[in-house]
Amino acid sequence: MNNTNSSGRLVSLDALRGFTMFWIIGGGSLAAALSKLSSNSFFQTLANQLEHAEWEGFRFYDLIFPMFVFIVGVSTAFSIPRSIDKKGKKNTIMKIIIRALSLYIIGLVYYGWDPKGTGGDQLRYVGVLQRIAICYLASGLLYCFLNLRGLLIAFALLLISYWAVMCFIPTPGLEKVTFEEGKNLANWFDGEYLPGLKWSGKYDPEGFLSTFPAIATCLLGVLVGIVFKDENKNPSEKLKLVFSFGVLLIIAGSIWHLQFPVIKKLWTSSYVLVAGGCSMVLLGVFYYLIDIRNLKKWSNIFVWIGMNSITIYIAWAFVGFNEIAEHIVGKPVEKFIDGLTFEHMGNLITSLISLSLAVFLCRFLYKHKIFLRL
Repeated sequence: MNNTNSSGRLVSLDALRGFTMFWIIGGGSLAAALSKLSSNSFFQTLANQLEHAEWEGFRFYDLIFPMFVFIVGVSTAFSIPRSIDKKGKKNTIMKIIIRALSLYIIGLVYYGWDPKGTGGDQLRYVGVLQRIAICYLASGLLYCFLNLRGLLIAFALLLISYWAVMCFIPTPGLEKVTFEEGKNLANWFDGEYLPGLKWSGKYDPEGFLSTFPAIATCLLGVLVGIVFKDENKNPSEKLKLVFSFGVLLIIAGSIWHLQFPVIKKLWTSSYVLVAGGCSMVLLGVFYYLIDIRNLKKWSNIFVWIGMNSITIYIAWAFVGFNEIAEHIVGKPVEKFIDGLTFEHMGNLITSLISLSLAVFLCRFLYKHKIFLRL
């Protein structure tokens, strides 16, 4: 059975990438609008799951970022061997460095960098796109030089080393080990050594120390990509392997949570396992439906988004789909709709229009074969 499209891409991976981005570009806002419109427990639970845990714990929205990093790793396992075959290892390494640097610079611009005017102390050196760039760079280079066993060892060392540092080195000034917000070693390190602006004032959720386990998340994706590339396994065998190991990682991470809590803002090792396991299970579901059962129509919208995920992420920040939707509907019309129907119905319609605009842009780019390649 052919489990890729005509260009050799794993369709389920593109769909999962789009599914991940869907919640960022308006799916979350739509769920929030629905929860205001109805007291139905399902909508209330959905809205709650589409908010990050305050600190310790795990909700669906805490899965979005690591799942995207995981998907980057899976894609890397497909793209790098093709590049090495066509251009050689040296040129491929240069390509990895250039792509990572390009994405990092886009991340700086995304957070307000103006090469002519922004001082270094007003620049956020870390962030979502910068972390993706660093994880891609590290995982891509490791994939170029290590075999499967070496990648597994690197994955384990990253998680164990971070666990050891966080659990056995006391926070200076407190002289004790703690995972409390603002008091743990990773937050202290950012406050002391991370330059520029920080998301939380003195520290950053995409800070220095937590980048290392984030690389492990990307490496996990690389390992899963290697499984999907294995021509000696049929689709059912790949599915069973990825799904079963995903469940095992969720269990292992949940147990580890008892000693090293699941905390997204610290990207703890237990969080890597739980989020990675959930990503594997979801990829397995998408793979089964799309690539094994060949049920693809339902996923078209996600494929449109997934094929231009970085483009729509950047557009979401600079185009202002919400503002356009509010302008289309208008506050008077929104209030009028609320008066005719239910309170907050206008907000729901505005959210639908905003999301639709983003999806239509992705569909336009997909239909015209316009893709941002970094």
